[in-house]
Amino acid sequence: MKLSITCIGHNEAYHLEELLPELLKWGDEVIYVDCESDDNSFEVAERLGCKAYRRPNNMNLNVNKSFAMDQTTGDWIFYVDPDERFDESLMKEVRQKMEQEEHVAYKLKRKNHFFGHWLKYGGQFPDTQLRIFKKGKGQFPNQHVHESLKIDGSVGYLENTMSHYPYLTISQFLKKMDFYSSFEADFLYKKGVRPSLANHFKYLFWKPKMRFFRRYFLKGGFRDGIPGFFAALFDGIGWSLRYLKLWEKCSGKVLVKETHSK
Repeated sequence: MKLSITCIGHNEAYHLEELLPELLKWGDEVIYVDCESDDNSFEVAERLGCKAYRRPNNMNLNVNKSFAMDQTTGDWIFYVDPDERFDESLMKEVRQKMEQEEHVAYKLKRKNHFFGHWLKYGGQFPDTQLRIFKKGKGQFPNQHVHESLKIDGSVGYLENTMSHYPYLTISQFLKKMDFYSSFEADFLYKKGVRPSLANHFKYLFWKPKMRFFRRYFLKGGFRDGIPGFFAALFDGIGWSLRYLKLWEKCSGKVLVKETHSK
């Protein structure tokens, strides 16, 4: 059985230098799709031996994930993100499951790390991900950035876990939050959500408050210290930010005129 591993990225050279050599040891081929990086991500992927492609940086990341999957030649596909890591025991298990063919796809648990701290609480673990599937048995609807694969067949579970390092610094977190909130605002707009008194209350007060309360108190995020507080706080603030961007889009105004001065 041949395993194809796919990965897309934007300005991920730092992660790729560490991730790709490991993937190339386990995959029969590694497909990397670069989404208009300003750094040398594409060159890193080519130098290390991946099949590298360039594509526009579509805000719906799943469009480029689907493109990467279309380039594969393997019997099975394992799609990964640049900020994820996989140990030997996991990859051996993947190979075993491929040969057994009990299911057409597999889910695995993911450990999320904020600023070097594994978040064990607040609903952050096990953060189950559907990532491995038999070619032709899975696809994205390509409507939303956080949508799941649609699988045609039975889905099994792996015992081993992968690790996720999405935020190495607070600055990096804020940049990603800005990117995703813009996409989420567009998604709300397409769903027909418009600014109103009821939505002001829902998105600026109720949802942020309840998201924080649920993650920090009900799911025990406080047990993860400052990183747990940060994760719960900004999970709530994210709803306010996407709504404010929706309001900005609908009003046709810029909240603060950008100036450049020394």
